[in-house]
Amino acid sequence: MILTFSANITAADEAGRMISGKIAPYGEVGYTSAGKVVFKEGSIKIADVNKVKLLMAHDSSKVVGRMRTYSADDQGMYASFSISRSTRGSDAILLAQEQLMDGLSVGVEVTASEPKDGYLLVTAANLREVSLVESAAFSSAAVQSIAASESEAVEVQTQLTETESEAAVTTAPENPTEDKAEEAATPVVEAARKIILPSALNSQSVRTPITSMGAYTEHKIKAALGNDDSRLYVTAADDSFSTNPGFNPTQYLSEFPTNTRFGTPAIDACSRGTLPANGMTINVPSLVTSAGGGTGVAPVVTVEAEAGAVQNTGMETAYLTGTVAKYSGMNTISIELLERGYGDGNFFSELTNQLQNAYLKTIDTTVLAALIAAGQYSSGCDADSAGIIEFASDSARKVYTATGYFASNYVANPSQWQILLGATDSTGRPIYSASQPMNAGGLVQPGSIRGNVLGLDLYVDKNFTATTTIDDSAVILAPEAFTVYQSPQAYMSVNVVSNLQVQVAIYGYMATIAKMPNGIVKFNLN
Repeated sequence: MILTFSANITAADEAGRMISGKIAPYGEVGYTSAGKVVFKEGSIKIADVNKVKLLMAHDSSKVVGRMRTYSADDQGMYASFSISRSTRGSDAILLAQEQLMDGLSVGVEVTASEPKDGYLLVTAANLREVSLVESAAFSSAAVQSIAASESEAVEVQTQLTETESEAAVTTAPENPTEDKAEEAATPVVEAARKIILPSALNSQSVRTPITSMGAYTEHKIKAALGNDDSRLYVTAADDSFSTNPGFNPTQYLSEFPTNTRFGTPAIDACSRGTLPANGMTINVPSLVTSAGGGTGVAPVVTVEAEAGAVQNTGMETAYLTGTVAKYSGMNTISIELLERGYGDGNFFSELTNQLQNAYLKTIDTTVLAALIAAGQYSSGCDADSAGIIEFASDSARKVYTATGYFASNYVANPSQWQILLGATDSTGRPIYSASQPMNAGGLVQPGSIRGNVLGLDLYVDKNFTATTTIDDSAVILAPEAFTVYQSPQAYMSVNVVSNLQVQVAIYGYMATIAKMPNGIVKFNLN
């Protein structure tokens, strides 16, 4: 049989444009999908050194070099290859230098082998070709040096993988004699892909003639008429998983599907502040007049006649107060589940992830409710694309008029997102979801909850109480109008000695302040 196995390059040199390596380790176990393989010392022969080519990934149409020298010792076989000055040859040296392709995959014709305890021992084989590959099958072979030009040599650290190895050396070639017809007819197995075809099975062919429905029907009829050969092909097995369920264990994967991951879109649309380390109440001095939703009084400047008296106007300010609240959650885990559960601690990792997801959902829902409670309504809008355009334009006017800031963020529920995705112009072309539309109104995509609508940054939030396009199904705001003061979230783990249970908790603190309520505009269904 033809067997190919891969080893890591040990040297690549572009000065003489050479790549060298230990192409076959002796006495070392190589792991493949078919089992373990070991090459006996002196088992690999080279008929003609000049006929051994260096390929890229076993592609015979991508020749990059030719073997120049080889040698062997009790550790394995070594070889060096001259690399062509073609673009592909230069690419091969570059890939070896950067350790992107640091393996040599050697193709041999196995002429003698014997099964051992747990592996196949190859006792005689002929070298056919060598390829530059990404990884190797024997752990001792790797690129050791690379010379990219006559004045440059690069040493590459040997990388150990469950693949193969190499190093650069020299010897005289052996007698060149090969049977070309036999070579062409021999099946190829690539150990770079970790497949080995044992020699004991090489002469076997497919035993069953059942290759189509017609063939199955033919042998089914023959079996019913007493044909013993056909009965072998269509008769059910005496032993199967149904009769031997003990040999069909259930396998549990480490995958963990969940629909709880989401983030904090509403919080991301607001301005952020630093929560002080102490206290459960925070105050912010504020001058927000009634137009912005506050009760402050601003100074007045007037135009007076010559020698006219200057008006005396006062400035009235107030404190805006935010209450610090604690957000927390806890789970109690048995020590048995932690220490003896399947997955080597996977449960604990997923539990902390789910606690974090629950924490983020709670604080985002809290902020969203506070935005809706503080904001003013827009003028009446329809639940369609035209209504959303009216909502955006009316909100922009209201926010700027009341606060002097610009509306920049649009937080919408999934129902409004759906309207935006399906919005089309009079010719049926998408308004927001086309890649390069004429007169683009923004960019809204089904693969992202972030986008742009009429110049507003879109945040899609599924935590809205309103699930359709009705009142309070979206808010448009200037982020300066609403600030979230949030502490870092923390985990706490406590062992309960009495029963050896473990309690895991997540907690954090947050306060919100609507600084300019009229800088927040809610959707108002017409």
